[in-house]
Amino acid sequence: MKTSELVAKVLELEKLHLESAARILALEENAKKLADRRGPKSDREMTDDDARKIMVGGEFESTSHKDAAEKLGLSYAQVYSCRKGFTFKHIHKELQTAKK
Repeated sequence: MKTSELVAKVLELEKLHLESAARILALEENAKKLADRRGPKSDREMTDDDARKIMVGGEFESTSHKDAAEKLGLSYAQVYSCRKGFTFKHIHKELQTAKK
């Protein structure tokens, strides 16, 4: 192989490498956006008082899961699980009893 052919191949490989690196960066940015879509990571454990605040009758009752999580320093999943009754079942029961 001649020197000019080798130089051409090296330049072609460099171009492909740069294109691949740009695609990888774009994919990483998209993955981060998807990961951040649900809201913040939890800074702490959820308490009974937090559960009362986000459920029916609480100050964050009509706030979205994401916004309530951000305001309380909780994760989206914590708020979702509580509101859907997967966690803090004793608070759900307490609120049901208080309704009656």
